[in-house]
Amino acid sequence: MPTPAAKTVATPTKPAEAPSTALVPTGDTRGALRTAKRTWQWVVGSLGVLVLLGICGLSSYFFVVDEPYGRDARTADGTPPPTTLTRDISSRAADPTPLTVKEVFPGKEVVIAAEESKYELLKTQASEDCKLAADGELRALLADLGCSQFVRGTVRSPTGAYLATAGILNLSDAAGASSAHEKIEPIVAKDKGRFLGMAAGRGTEAVTRKSAQAGWHERGHFLIYCVVAKANGSTIGEADVFARQVLTDMIEAHLRGRVLEQRATAPVDTSASADPPQSPN
Repeated sequence: MPTPAAKTVATPTKPAEAPSTALVPTGDTRGALRTAKRTWQWVVGSLGVLVLLGICGLSSYFFVVDEPYGRDARTADGTPPPTTLTRDISSRAADPTPLTVKEVFPGKEVVIAAEESKYELLKTQASEDCKLAADGELRALLADLGCSQFVRGTVRSPTGAYLATAGILNLSDAAGASSAHEKIEPIVAKDKGRFLGMAAGRGTEAVTRKSAQAGWHERGHFLIYCVVAKANGSTIGEADVFARQVLTDMIEAHLRGRVLEQRATAPVDTSASADPPQSPN
C-alpha cells in the first residue's frame, strides 16, 4: 500500500495513542493555591524585566553586525546570503549529466546518520540497459518513459538480517517520473512486473526472489526504488517495521534526501563578495 511519501508494499502498524492525563487538586489546597499564585505573579514580573533587557540586547546586536561589508555582508533583510542555489532537475534536457556510481554510492558503506550503524555496500552497477532493473509491464513502462540509465547497489543491513538493492532510474522528465510513481503500484500488486534485486555473491540470492518487497519514490526526472528481503529467505510480513526502516533509509534518507538533494543544489561562489586585497602602504 502507498505511504504518503513513497510507495511501498509493506504497511506498518499504527502505534497506539498515548493516554492523556491530568492533575486534579485534592484535600485542603486553598493555601497552596494562594502561594502558587504569588509565585506565578513573581515569575511573570521577572520575565517582563528579562524580555525588556533581551530587546535592548537584541537591538544592539543587530546594530553591530549590520556595519561590516564584503565577506561579512548580509542581504537587505539582515540574513546571510545563501551558500547554495537550486538547480533544475525537472528534465534530462535541463540536467543532462548522467548518474555515476561515485555520485550515488561514494563509499564502501552507506551512512544514514553519524550516530547510527552503517549499511555495508556489497556491489554496485551502472548501466544504460534499463531492462536489467525491472521485468514485465514495469520494464515496458520504464522504456516508454525514456529511461536512459540507472545506478544501483546492493547493501546488507547493519544487523545483517536484511539485504536490499536500491537504485535511481534516469527518466526523461519529472512528469514521467511522477506518472511512473502512480502506475507502478497496480503493476506490482497484480504481479505483472517488479523491480529486480541484484545478487552480490553467495548468500545474497534472497534479494532477487519474487518474495522480496519493494518501495519507490520520485524526485525531478528520477525514479528511486529499493527492493528488500530477509537474508535467510523467509517472507517479510506486512507489519515488519525493520524492513520498512530499510526502505525508508535507502529511498528517503540516502537516495532522495542526500544524493538527489546534492544534485538539485549548486554552491554559490562567494569569492566575489570577499574583501578586496589591500595594497601595501
